[in-house]
Amino acid sequence: MNRRESIKALVITSVAAGTIASACNTNPKKSEEKKALGTGPDRMSEEKLHEQKIAEEENFFTVDEMASIAILADIIIPKDDVSGSATDANVPEFIEYIVKDMPKHQVPMRGGLRWLDVRCLKKFNKSFKMCDGSQRMLVIDEIAYPKKAKPEVLQGVNFFSLMRNLTATGFYTTEMGYKDIGYMGNVPNQWNGVPDDVLKQYGLSYTEKELKECISFDS
Repeated sequence: MNRRESIKALVITSVAAGTIASACNTNPKKSEEKKALGTGPDRMSEEKLHEQKIAEEENFFTVDEMASIAILADIIIPKDDVSGSATDANVPEFIEYIVKDMPKHQVPMRGGLRWLDVRCLKKFNKSFKMCDGSQRMLVIDEIAYPKKAKPEVLQGVNFFSLMRNLTATGFYTTEMGYKDIGYMGNVPNQWNGVPDDVLKQYGLSYTEKELKECISFDS
């Protein structure tokens, strides 16, 4: 899938990249990530406590579910010559955090992952994670395009739409995601005053005093 098209499908509220938490208990960085949550002058004390509480909760997804999420995330936003993949941007960990922060996503996500495994079992006699790349894409192609999808895969369509939205949110709220689309944010610039043609249009001009005393920057 075109990674720059996936951001166009973004329909859920963006979540700050600083809220990403580790999803794996065996990750040696987990304790450091917990301490880092909620830091910064832009975070209220209530937000810091909330984020710390979520980070300390037990993982929602199983190891197998996280493996499937990682595969799906990298199908949606793969690595290319511009930037890394969704997993390089810690998108699976972001999704783990979000389903704990927004429990309404828990049933749709877990149910969707189960649907995906059942679909693969019926077609290939193995789970989604155990399928090869071409087999996975055969199933993904069934559910990635809602207008073309058959009614029998509606649950899969809804799940993949949610997965795509969460992946895009997780990726494009990281530094890697910003750079991927060339977003620069607020940066210092220089203003050289009103252009000459606009001044002439309105019969205006700078006085000699203004030109002499005001600093002029070259573009």
